[in-house]
Parts: sequence; structure tokens; C-alpha cells
Amino acid sequence: MNQSRPHAQQLRPVLARPALAVWLTGFVLLALSSVFQSARADEYSDVLQLHRAGKSPEALKKADRYLEGKPRDPQMRFIKGVILSDAGNQDEALAAFSKLTEDYPELPEPYNNLAVIYASRNQYDKARVALEMAVRTNPGYATAHENLGDVYLKLAGQAYAKSLQLDPATRSLAPKLKLLGELLSLSSRDPKAAKAANAGGAKPGAPLKSGG
Repeated sequence: MNQSRPHAQQLRPVLARPALAVWLTGFVLLALSSVFQSARADEYSDVLQLHRAGKSPEALKKADRYLEGKPRDPQMRFIKGVILSDAGNQDEALAAFSKLTEDYPELPEPYNNLAVIYASRNQYDKARVALEMAVRTNPGYATAHENLGDVYLKLAGQAYAKSLQLDPATRSLAPKLKLLGELLSLSSRDPKAAKAANAGGAKPGAPLKSGG
């Protein structure tokens, strides 16, 4: 838009024409932008459809071909990370999500999916840090808030277990451990949570929801 105006002034047309030329230039640029965005959306959709059809190796190849031309594209990089995680390539998925948080720290989803991987490895402190970053970047991210609550439960369980180990005679721990066990049992029995967690690479014992 700004580049059109000095060009129109150099041609010195009547006053009505440069305004029309600028408007048309903006319209064409907007239309081209929409076409490019639609093309990118089709690429994302194609990769995801291959993955959902059980053709993850093909989906990864298509994602890699796309990223050769647009290596910084955050959406395709995130999709690739989800596919890697679903396929059980946790180390590669961890690297993909970690790099996304470095390049695009304002995006909450990579932090959430990092936490899913950390939780699957019982690394709940790392999962907590990642999820706190997710909700800090997007306070309205409900999935990350729920996952953070589950991680806090896991950390509470570890703390109570350590306390019981140090002082087996502590009576106050029994009701707390019972309640905590019930809460964790409810979370593990949630079919939707368990399915989402498994799809994101977490084990049933750590039912966090993947952002993919």
C-alpha cells in the first residue's frame, strides 16, 4: 500500500486516479494473500489427512518437502512435531517442540506438547515449567490449565510419598493420599483425556492432553 502511493505521484494523474490505483493495488495484494493462505492451509490439511489415515511416514515426507521451502513455518513445524510424537519418536518430537518455543515463544501449544512428553517420562517438574509458560502466553488456554492441574497432582503425590518415607508415623498424610488417589483415578478413567494423552505421546498414568 505505501509503495503504491509514491509511484502514483510520479505519474501525476488526476486526483481521482491515484486513490483508485492504490485501492486496486491493495485489493490485488489482499486477494493474492488470501490465495497463498489458502494454499498453505491445503498443505497443512493434506499432511494431517495422511497422518490420520495411518500414513505417517508419507505425512512426514510431505511436511519435510514443504519445510524445505519454508523452514520457519511454525504451523507445519508444529504439525510435524505432533506426527513424530504420535509415531513414538519422542526425542525428535521433543526437539521439534523445544525449537518452536525458542523461535516462537509467544505460541502456547508447543509448550503444552512439550509437557505431554515430559509427563510421559515422569519429569513433572519440567512439565510444570512448560505448562506455566503455556498459560502465561495464553491465559485462556483451557487444555494447558487442565494439564497443569494434573501435573500439580502428580507433584503433590511425589511430595506426600517423600514425606511418608521420611516419617511413616505421620497420620495427616493418609486422608490426603486417599483423596489424591481418587482424583488421579478419575483423571485416568476419563476416556477423552486418555485418548488425547496417548495421541500426544503420554502414558495413561500421565493423562495430559496434547495440543495436536
